[in-house]
Amino acid sequence: MKKQTSEIEENMKDVEGAEALGKEASAEAANDNMTDGEELSSDNMSVEPSLEEQLAVWRDKYLRLQAEFDNFRKRTIKEKMELVERGCEGAWKAILPILDDMERAVAASRKSDDIEALRQGEELVMKKFESVLQASNIVAIECVDKPFNEEEQEAVARFAAGEDKRGLVIDCVQRGYKLGEHVLRYAKVVVGE
Repeated sequence: MKKQTSEIEENMKDVEGAEALGKEASAEAANDNMTDGEELSSDNMSVEPSLEEQLAVWRDKYLRLQAEFDNFRKRTIKEKMELVERGCEGAWKAILPILDDMERAVAASRKSDDIEALRQGEELVMKKFESVLQASNIVAIECVDKPFNEEEQEAVARFAAGEDKRGLVIDCVQRGYKLGEHVLRYAKVVVGE
């Protein structure tokens, strides 16, 4: 029995020696694969980033994306406000020459006694203004001698005009205007009873 115990102890020593040799060989192989200045450490063994590093990268991406979207939203709001402010710019530019014509007509009326020439000047300015309105798709609502239409007209008075004029517009007190199909201003009319 002593013989068996001593054999087992010798076999154990051989196994421990072999393990030690294996560890030394793997350490030498790792040292051979390393470049100058590198040391064997547990940090060099893990190639994949940790979960905390991945989380930090995704958090950074999220914050940057959120900031980009916030800047985009602010920029589009600013552009919309500029469009609203400048939306009528073209119409106002078209009206300014008419204002110039009106100023010239007023100056001419102070110097001239020719009533007919002044009337012709007023008519020219009026036609020019109407052409600007038509170019902007703004038209006057025609209503005299037509049936009363509450969608385009506002009745300011009723007048007894006989059976044949009942429900028709007799007179237009103030012209109404439409932009396309949208009513800008309702026509103020007198309706026959």
